[in-house]
Amino acid sequence: MSKSKIFREIFRYLKPYRTLFAFTVLAAVAVVAGQLLAPFFAGKAIDCLVGAGNIDKSGLTLDLIACAASAAGAVLFQWPMTLASNKIAYGVLSDLRVAAFSKLGKLPLRYIDGRAYGDVSSVIVSDAEQFSDGLILGFNQLFTGVLTILGVLGIMLAIRWEIALVVFCITPVSFFVARFISRSTYKTFKAQTEARADEAAFVDEMLAGLKVVKAFGREEENDAVFREKNEALRRASLRAVFFSSTTNPSTRFVNALVYAAVALVGGFLAISTAGMGAPFTVGNLGTFLSYANQYTKPFNEISEVAAEFQNALACAGRIFALIREEEEPSDEGLPALGRVKGEVRAEDVAFSYDKDRSLIEGFRLGVKAGMRVAIVGPTGCGKTTLVNLLMRFYDVDGGAIYVDGQDIRTVTRASLRENYGMVLQETWLKKGTVRENLMMGRTDCTEEEMVEAAKAAKAHAFIMRLPAGYDTVLGEEGVLSAGQKQLLCIARVMLCRPPMLILDEATSNIDTRTERIVQDAFAALMKGRTCFVVAHRLSTIETSDLILVMKAGKIVEQGTHRELLARGGFYSELYRAQFET
Repeated sequence: MSKSKIFREIFRYLKPYRTLFAFTVLAAVAVVAGQLLAPFFAGKAIDCLVGAGNIDKSGLTLDLIACAASAAGAVLFQWPMTLASNKIAYGVLSDLRVAAFSKLGKLPLRYIDGRAYGDVSSVIVSDAEQFSDGLILGFNQLFTGVLTILGVLGIMLAIRWEIALVVFCITPVSFFVARFISRSTYKTFKAQTEARADEAAFVDEMLAGLKVVKAFGREEENDAVFREKNEALRRASLRAVFFSSTTNPSTRFVNALVYAAVALVGGFLAISTAGMGAPFTVGNLGTFLSYANQYTKPFNEISEVAAEFQNALACAGRIFALIREEEEPSDEGLPALGRVKGEVRAEDVAFSYDKDRSLIEGFRLGVKAGMRVAIVGPTGCGKTTLVNLLMRFYDVDGGAIYVDGQDIRTVTRASLRENYGMVLQETWLKKGTVRENLMMGRTDCTEEEMVEAAKAAKAHAFIMRLPAGYDTVLGEEGVLSAGQKQLLCIARVMLCRPPMLILDEATSNIDTRTERIVQDAFAALMKGRTCFVVAHRLSTIETSDLILVMKAGKIVEQGTHRELLARGGFYSELYRAQFET
């Protein structure tokens, strides 16, 4: 994302805070005016003391009072200016995070699946924070710095244009230094941000799968990968810090040049104009030397802020790229599907995650309402992909999928998914009571219906053994076993009683005895409902009405368990691999 586009996005998010922004500008003008007037009155006070027996006590008192009032005014307006700028920065930060998080719910799964979760979370949390910090620095130092530079030049021109001309001639050196640092630091900070996000994504993945890492003894390999990513971040950070650290010595050199030039020219003017009608007084020289410091200080600050601001722009670019990402096509205006019988048909379906590598081609399927269909095959053959297409988490690249004769792309996604119940291998329970988790998909159910579903899923007995029964709060580690969590998920689906079911290894975390009981409960409760079962353990799908055997994205065999075994084909090979010793 180019800098111009980033700035346009920033201004768009600043619009709601234009009143606060206007107040910040006025407060900044007042602060700078107070800071510039103080040296002016201090110089006049010095002139009241110059010369033997030429002390102007009344003038000195007035000038000192005016100097103190100017300094006090600058301090007085500094506090509300900082408060207002912080409100703007943190308000924009909040708006950005809300927009980014809201965007996640509208993005297609293709985007989420193609990125590490840690990378996406880093954009919303870390990059947004970095951008906010840069925005605060921009308000508090960048804007006041520019006003100070313009104000000092204006006053210098009004008092003595010769010195102002000298200062103005040295100014391009400061701009050259600031521009060089700005260009260099943007690239380095962008690289640092990307390296930091990559490391954060790896750490997030490592923590999420720590049990798997330990089970397979991957600690040393992961440690090596982390060291490599950490080294990349170290190199990127060193480059960023190196270029940003050149700011201080470079701007100090320019400061020294300006101060020396003002002192030299001002000294000559004070000597050469002594006794003239419009002399350049000692007080004027003191004022100009103070202005020389005030003039060069903003360049020092601006150069430092420029480095941080470039980091903020790099972070902002990642945030806006997420917010501007293409959303899942809207289904607004499409009709709702309504409750269906459960007849599913796929005709010549084609789909691939990578356009250069096909996965599913010419896929055909015909399932009558109430059938129990098992989907089996080796890893990567397209079983889960098929589920994603049925639920319309992904849209087909070619062909069509029909439910009760209606193309699922012509109805709303929500109405389609309301007709499906899903139980996955990985359980998902929110932090809340058992009751709240069971009633998540059907909040209007009665107590009796909830208990009936729990009993059917063989979950009622262990729920009643919990400290508070159905009112036990979940979310604490160790409250439920993996199998008990799975039973709650099964009970939740049973309570909704959808016309179609998708079970992806739904009983994988349940012991053999409980699995048999739950399978019987499923058979009784889901009679007359279409059921798709993604299975790896072939013993769980022997009673299925239809078994689809997938290989390389295609159905290579289909039939009942006995029919497929009798054929001695690919299914037979899979079955023997599991059960023959």
